[in-house]
Amino acid sequence: MLRSCVLLRRAGTPAQAKRLLSLSAQDHQKVAVMGAAGGIGQPLSLLLKLNPMVSNLALYDVVNTPGVAADLSHVETPAKVAGYQGAEQLQQCLEGCQLVLIPAGVPRKPGMTRDDLFNTNASIVQTLSEAAAKYCPTAIMGIITNPVNSTVPICSEVFKKAGVYDPNRIFGVTTLDIVRSNTFVSELKGLDVSTTSVPVIGGHSGITIIPLLSQTQPSVSFTDDELEKLSDRIQNAGTEVVNAKAGAGSATLSMAMAGARFGSSVLKALNGEQGVVECAFVKSDITEAGYFANPVLLGQNGLEKNLGFGKLSNFETKLLADAMGELKGNIAKGEDFVRNN
Repeated sequence: MLRSCVLLRRAGTPAQAKRLLSLSAQDHQKVAVMGAAGGIGQPLSLLLKLNPMVSNLALYDVVNTPGVAADLSHVETPAKVAGYQGAEQLQQCLEGCQLVLIPAGVPRKPGMTRDDLFNTNASIVQTLSEAAAKYCPTAIMGIITNPVNSTVPICSEVFKKAGVYDPNRIFGVTTLDIVRSNTFVSELKGLDVSTTSVPVIGGHSGITIIPLLSQTQPSVSFTDDELEKLSDRIQNAGTEVVNAKAGAGSATLSMAMAGARFGSSVLKALNGEQGVVECAFVKSDITEAGYFANPVLLGQNGLEKNLGFGKLSNFETKLLADAMGELKGNIAKGEDFVRNN
């Protein structure tokens, strides 16, 4: 009875309370955060600790994980938290995971592009992907580590080498581009941000980020000047944060929120909820690029259906054409890294 009262108090509406109280054993999932002691990893882990679908939260990093785990374990939610540190504990961390989120890596500093992070972060993603391919090969992989356009192909190539590759289970988390687009558009047009939806396609850096402002819901019009300025701001929003933090880091809090949103959507789909859609960077044949971000339908086996991106405006068609060369180069760079290492 006491547990019911606590859940009712946290849930908000009666419908939300009913959902929490009806969660069955299969609704509860083990989720791993790889890089949990970092700038994104800590707030991401906190948000996941608050998610009633998470039963076990496995936190991994090379340093400071026990402290983060101890801190989070005091939060009054049912999820059990365990901290793991160092390569010798990767197996214990990953075994039994349904979802693995990887924010591990070095952050950008002023003047750096996401591509500048490549060598360090590529090695990190390769190592963690090798462990996941070995210890939880059927888990959904959510790659947050930049440059996503290259680190997602790295994860895929690792899984191929291990003989456990399923393209429907490997995702690049581009949710932050959608979150930013929704925020910027709602502010500009005076819309309710909670009901504003802007799909974003392409990749997850610079000109490869293509907001489909013509498909904004609710429908709204933009002047040519607004299209130019808004698209540019969305494409360079990460740099906006890097510069504002003046060397103290990159987008951590907003990325953690976006990563938690993506993770929650995956868990809902794994639990059988229908109609769960997110934009994500996935293996794709809908353009000439081998990977591409656009809305996808999530299901119990990961990617259930690629929803494509519909009809583009002339402005968006040009953005896509301008992005394609860089996107294909980013993808090839990630694939080549694994082949050569």
